[in-house]
Amino acid sequence: MIKIFLPYKIRETLDVPTEIEAYGSNLRNLIDHIEDMYPGVKDYLVDEGKLRPGMSAVIDGKTTRLGLIHKLNNVSEIHFLPSIAGGKK
Repeated sequence: MIKIFLPYKIRETLDVPTEIEAYGSNLRNLIDHIEDMYPGVKDYLVDEGKLRPGMSAVIDGKTTRLGLIHKLNNVSEIHFLPSIAGGKK
């Protein structure tokens, strides 16, 4: 099983635990499995068949550039993180 950590807003809105476990052969399958357990999560993570703009998936410490097709063999942790805007102009 893969450990998944979702952003605070999703956890609080949908009453999802801090850490959940799920499985999937790729990121798309994993999100579908999470959606089965916690309806509504997918709407926060996916838009028009892609990760939502401003949402990143960090898989074992590395941000994926493949999006939902990223294969998940032997993955231990995934953190879904919203982008943080700001900084000096």
